[in-house]
Amino acid sequence: MMMKLNERRTVELLKELVETPSPSGYTEKVMELISRQFDEIGIAYKKTNKGAIIATIEGGDTARHRLLTAHTDTLGAMVKEIKSDGRLKLTMVGGFNWNAVEGEYCLIHTATGKEVRGTILMHQTTVHVYKNAGTAERNADNIEIRIDERVTNAAGTRALGIEVGDFVSFDPRFEVTGSGFIKSRHLDDKASTALLLELVRSLQEQGTVLPHTTHFYISNNEEIGYGGNSNIPKETVEYIAVDMGAIGDGQASDEYTVSICAKDSSGPYHYALTQHLTGLCKVGNIPFKLDIYPYYGSDASAAIRAGFDVKHALFGPGIESSHALERTHIDSLTATAQLLHAYVTSAMMD
Repeated sequence: MMMKLNERRTVELLKELVETPSPSGYTEKVMELISRQFDEIGIAYKKTNKGAIIATIEGGDTARHRLLTAHTDTLGAMVKEIKSDGRLKLTMVGGFNWNAVEGEYCLIHTATGKEVRGTILMHQTTVHVYKNAGTAERNADNIEIRIDERVTNAAGTRALGIEVGDFVSFDPRFEVTGSGFIKSRHLDDKASTALLLELVRSLQEQGTVLPHTTHFYISNNEEIGYGGNSNIPKETVEYIAVDMGAIGDGQASDEYTVSICAKDSSGPYHYALTQHLTGLCKVGNIPFKLDIYPYYGSDASAAIRAGFDVKHALFGPGIESSHALERTHIDSLTATAQLLHAYVTSAMMD
């Protein structure tokens, strides 16, 4: 039976997730949210030393396990330097372009727990002063945070509790349009996280017995390359990364279907498992696109690099303008949810 996505519940959870700041390295609050979700659902889970969470549903086959993962960590920044005028120089957390966050409101998370508002701007923003305001390079030397406090020097900024090493999160600007689009930063990969949690909740509500013991791994370091490369149960045979589909020129993925990745920058994904996923889509009339992501890596590829002997694959909702002002459509979330349900309720390949 095809799973019917609870759109309202999923979108409400997605909004809560993206509005919980969680740049890689600063994910305690969002992982507390994940813990509360699993507690409400009533599923057993464990926490790793790195702060990830693995929940498990026992299945009919306890010898061969499946693992599905999504990640809650996002792009962000850290304070690199407190400048003489009190503004902040930044260093990136994760891979993005500075122009993708120029003009964005942000939060500076101090070590004392205090949060200070600010705006990410070019130093040469004022066109009435800087002749090169439009042409100056958008880089770490020119990008800075204007703090929303009355500070004019480094001492004043430090008096707020701000120091080198503090994390900076970007405002998500979450919005759902009447035409079904969901616009927000950090849909990568909180859209997939919301879908995994909704899948677990629906399986528990319906009392579904899975054919194989299945682990749900919510990782918190994917954007820096190693979120899901440890704590993988030894019985795991198939490893699925549920992550965004990359959209752009030459890409097959779109915002209305589930995107299945055949290859990314790490190399091809497991051919037979990928074909199994496309077969489930064809049998279930799930709209999908098979695609190759040229500049992309995942927790599944990180697990392979770490030496795990698993069949790995990747699929997820199509996300437009990844690592910037992202957007997807409820149809893509629905298609991804349908493939998730079809996969975990199907028999494993021989």
